[in-house]
Amino acid sequence: MSQMEIDRVLAQIRNIAGAAKGGAIGGMGGLGGAAPTAPNGVNNGFANLLKQGIEKVNETQFKANDLATKFEKGVPGVELPQVMLEMQKANVSFRALAEVRNKFVDAYREIMNMPL
Repeated sequence: MSQMEIDRVLAQIRNIAGAAKGGAIGGMGGLGGAAPTAPNGVNNGFANLLKQGIEKVNETQFKANDLATKFEKGVPGVELPQVMLEMQKANVSFRALAEVRNKFVDAYREIMNMPL
């Protein structure tokens, strides 16, 4: 993976973090029940943000698999470096998502072990 791709993935992560800090996360109310809704009717709760992230990772993986299939079938215009790049993007995205999941599990365990 090139430095440029790593920078792009990091920029995406920073954008998501910036959106979360900028009020896109509507507090704990957005986790389970009714997510807060902005005055313009856009749902910007944490659950929605997480859902968008998962959908982007899924989309990246689907695109990479589609490109790999096209390369295997010999579709003209699909080059090996392009396929490798998309596969790496999908891999990095999935690992990032797995890390987020691991942090959620750690936070859950920590909360469950808190004395009352």
